[in-house]
Amino acid sequence: MNSPSHASARTVPVLMYHHVSPSPGPITLSPEHFDAQMRWLAQAGYTTLDTAAFAGFLAGEPVPEKSVLLTFDDGYLDNYVYGHAALQRHGLNAVMFLVTGWMGDGPVRATQGQGALPATPAHGECEQLIASGHADDVIVRWSEIESMRAAGTFEFHSHTHTHTRWDKQCANASEKRERLAQDIAQSRSRLQQRLGGVSDHLCWPQGYFDADYQQVAREAGFKYLYTTRDDARNVPGTDPARICRIGEKGRGADWLAQKLWLVRNPLLGGAHYWLKQHQKKKR
Repeated sequence: MNSPSHASARTVPVLMYHHVSPSPGPITLSPEHFDAQMRWLAQAGYTTLDTAAFAGFLAGEPVPEKSVLLTFDDGYLDNYVYGHAALQRHGLNAVMFLVTGWMGDGPVRATQGQGALPATPAHGECEQLIASGHADDVIVRWSEIESMRAAGTFEFHSHTHTHTRWDKQCANASEKRERLAQDIAQSRSRLQQRLGGVSDHLCWPQGYFDADYQQVAREAGFKYLYTTRDDARNVPGTDPARICRIGEKGRGADWLAQKLWLVRNPLLGGAHYWLKQHQKKKR
């Protein structure tokens, strides 16, 4: 976390990342663009919050005026190889939501600046390798998670155990709730076992949720639920079960500077999201 400013933030943008890799793809940011974004955040005086500070902000506690929360979904190896290294270079920190059924054991692999780097395939190939039982080729290991925790670049939270859309897999709502509850319980158990604790922050697989999903999550002990929606600003009093996030979509530091300026602007930011919600209602 960077040095705080004196004024308190009115809104905290939450950025959503998946891949930081030289292998191009629709949810992939190149290492050069990610480094440029992180350099810009650091030079512009932004504070990267941890989840405790973000939760406090939603409850009305002050945070530095220029605050942001960085989140990564799924736990891809490239987050460690390239993302971790960039965060270290610029003194920033982020959140990683882990699909706990994908993590395995083994020695730490090289990160950027350490010589020969492991392959970091495009998203489609990652999905194929995971589905064929080769998740270790593209997902972080528990040893690498511990290394990132020790360095202070990442904290780790649940993205379920299997990353399954139970609403698509189950014949009825009762079965959906039961299978989701089992999935979440496995994730909590694995995080408790491997990291010594589990938080009340959960990110939805593929961004999907409904009232049943939210109820199951609350009953399991989760309070802060992260979506893939970018249709509102996160402000004090925001429903913690509907945390909005901004997808970066492969763009560089100039885009990030413009987006954060817009979101944080009291008048234009509010108008921007009002218009998005109005257009959504008309569809």
